[in-house]
Amino acid sequence: MIPKVRRPSSRRMITLEVLANTAPSPAFRTITLGGPGVADLEVAGDDQAVRLFFPRVGQDGLRMPTLHNEGWMAEVLMLPKSRRPWVRNYTVRRARPGEIDIEFALHDGDAPAAAWARRARPGDPAGIFDLGVSYLPPPGVAWQLLAGDESAVPAILAILEHAPADLVAEVFLEVPSAADVRAVSAPPGVRVHWLPRPRPGRPGVLALETVLAADLPGGRAYAWVAGEAALATGVRRHLVRDRGWAKSGIAFLGYWRHGRAAPG
Repeated sequence: MIPKVRRPSSRRMITLEVLANTAPSPAFRTITLGGPGVADLEVAGDDQAVRLFFPRVGQDGLRMPTLHNEGWMAEVLMLPKSRRPWVRNYTVRRARPGEIDIEFALHDGDAPAAAWARRARPGDPAGIFDLGVSYLPPPGVAWQLLAGDESAVPAILAILEHAPADLVAEVFLEVPSAADVRAVSAPPGVRVHWLPRPRPGRPGVLALETVLAADLPGGRAYAWVAGEAALATGVRRHLVRDRGWAKSGIAFLGYWRHGRAAPG
């Protein structure tokens, strides 16, 4: 599941620190990062993804890579775990002069990123490395389909906040509970469908089933779908097989797999 990505013209390892830790709703946490290094980030908006570096429990600081190219990964893996940072992919939810927001979906369990987001306090170190943007709608589409589970909510909300005023879209956002539904800033042609998940329920299933049953508009369209892997692949398969969409009009990203932890 490797989508087309628009890379930044230049990028570098950026070391920042936590400025604030807030909770927009029960299942989400927003970490505000800041520092002089934010000036080195080429802000792109939309679903701008970054590698997020943060220390493991017990580490007295953050060891960032020194390489500003893809060789950084080997550099990190060569470190012993006592000094190796955690590295995960996240979306820049918002950017302001001198600071950025990263929003975390607090999945059940002991995932390192969610655990760090719960405990992060002002002054704690963190770092980022720009990955670019995968939301790349072609010109001339009549409307768009945006869908995701809670892990994709920050990216989709960022996309909507940067959208042109004439955007027409059907948006499906699955969240853990009704308490996670929030106001959305979007153009008038956008319909947002919040989908609080019944408990117990596997993430992504409700969003997939809702898209499959939806009465969607006709005409040339573009889809951006992200979240649990079965949701992303399931929506793509449905659009191609059942609705006759061209594969080139669908960006799909499996952010995570249910029941499988990311390597450390």
